[in-house]
Amino acid sequence: MKNYLVIFAFSLLATTTFSQAGHIMQGVGSVNMSMGGAATGQPLDISGALQWNPAAISVFDENQLKFDIGFFFSSPELSSTVPEFDSSGQPTGNFFSGTTEDDRGVSPLPALAYVWTYPDSKHTLGVSAFGISGFGVTFPESTSNPINLPQSMGGFGLIESDYMLLQVGLSYAYEITDKLSIGVQPNINYAALELAPNPTASPTMAGYPSTDKASALGFGAQFGLFYDTGVGLKLGAAYKTIQKFGEFEFDNTYLDNSTAKNNFQMDYPAIFSIGFGYSTGDVDLAVDFRRVDYENTDGFSETGWTQTASVAGFGWENISILSAGLQYKGINKLPLRFGYTYSSNPIPEEVTFFNIPATAIIKDAFQFGLSYVASDKFSIDAVYHYGMSGDPTSGPLLNPMFISSNNPNGAIPGSQVSYEMTTSMIMVGASYTFGK
Repeated sequence: MKNYLVIFAFSLLATTTFSQAGHIMQGVGSVNMSMGGAATGQPLDISGALQWNPAAISVFDENQLKFDIGFFFSSPELSSTVPEFDSSGQPTGNFFSGTTEDDRGVSPLPALAYVWTYPDSKHTLGVSAFGISGFGVTFPESTSNPINLPQSMGGFGLIESDYMLLQVGLSYAYEITDKLSIGVQPNINYAALELAPNPTASPTMAGYPSTDKASALGFGAQFGLFYDTGVGLKLGAAYKTIQKFGEFEFDNTYLDNSTAKNNFQMDYPAIFSIGFGYSTGDVDLAVDFRRVDYENTDGFSETGWTQTASVAGFGWENISILSAGLQYKGINKLPLRFGYTYSSNPIPEEVTFFNIPATAIIKDAFQFGLSYVASDKFSIDAVYHYGMSGDPTSGPLLNPMFISSNNPNGAIPGSQVSYEMTTSMIMVGASYTFGK
């Protein structure tokens, strides 16, 4: 069997599967997803309005209920390369490389929304329960990929994660004039996370531990403005504050069956959105721009190793998201929608290792959706999504024993880790209008 750098085992166990934590879902519900997530200035359905701009629910003049369920598939691939060393610790000039594919399967993605209106009133109320972030990855143990080698051979075997974030919002919109509305939405959040291994815990001679599922509650708010010119053009702006969570409290179990606890703070980032919409005849156009503030969010703002060789944070940069959608209503009872979403990559090359696997990184996403308007009260919606990460996210493997003034993160010479993925999703939903 090949001999590898002994401390490679130590460094590999610092790998994390947090990379989808804080992932900004591009849209909520079948209609909003099919428009690429754009809704800040073009509220076509109550779910999109409640997610991106609470002021925009003022456009709905009848009580509505909306429910959607999506089935999300992802195909991440994790690759790594390490230099080979002989029995005396000298490099041989050869390298060991391999790739592991995820075999997680399907993840559900629910969305539930309701809006109340009042005749001749300037007030509109709404409530929503959205799965705004959720992921799970399973990279099985492998002898052909160094990063998934059994821990006794210098890798860390199985990499597995399970994360979800449910947000409940209580929305209120007020019509200042017949064209201008303001809105506010307090949020209550619930998150749960399970990791194998857990890089936020300090290692022992047995390496890094696995965890039981930990949960945390969070709170935040969203504020919005919506303006309808009355001649087709609509404008919107919204700010979602940081969703501040309590600490995850992990119960850790090491490979030698010893146990310990540790806490980790990880919040959901603030998001600023602006958007416009234009409607004319049978066409509705929507474009949104968002800025996501990871650099001031606990869990993402810091990075690097702590004094006890745990991971301090994941070092994400702020990202920009562009969403665009087009709806065509020229076919009787069958509106068609086309959407596109672009997102920049928050992970710098030098901290790629801290974010394995970065399955949240989708650069380009394409959507096609439609509705069947069965009556003036009931409609059925559907969307298909396909996303690509573009170029792989890659960087060197890291080890705190390699840290120096010229190598602050401890990059291992000649090593590399990279990941890329595609995603697909089928979502269906239904909307029922009760009247005022």
